[in-house]
Amino acid sequence: MKVYKCRVIYRGYAEGEALVSPEPISFYGGVDPATGVIIEKGHPIEGESISNKILIFPHGKGSTVGSYVLLRLAKRNLAPKAIINKSAEAIVAVGAIISEIPMVDKLPDEFYNEVSTGMYIIVDGDRGEVRLP
Repeated sequence: MKVYKCRVIYRGYAEGEALVSPEPISFYGGVDPATGVIIEKGHPIEGESISNKILIFPHGKGSTVGSYVLLRLAKRNLAPKAIINKSAEAIVAVGAIISEIPMVDKLPDEFYNEVSTGMYIIVDGDRGEVRLP
């Protein structure tokens, strides 16, 4: 098992299947709040559901309303189990905090080079670790 140290944005523990996007995600206009599916035209993971996934992407983009889209997804049980960013920014961080979604960032480059969609990942935001079994 590989263990990577990270910065914790919001504590908590989650494990499950990774969904990796090489590009930033806008939750407002880029994710359908009724389904949890990426709807941004031309996005690398367009058509994929973020629900119950360990969502990995560089950072957020777009409107501050995106924080509330994450909250809406959480209230409908459609949110990601956890979020991993290369570098967190305010929109996604606030969304994770108000939605109580474990969120971490600043993992070593080795992690981002190794991780891919479909891998099983453990996010331990209580210990500041991400594990690849």
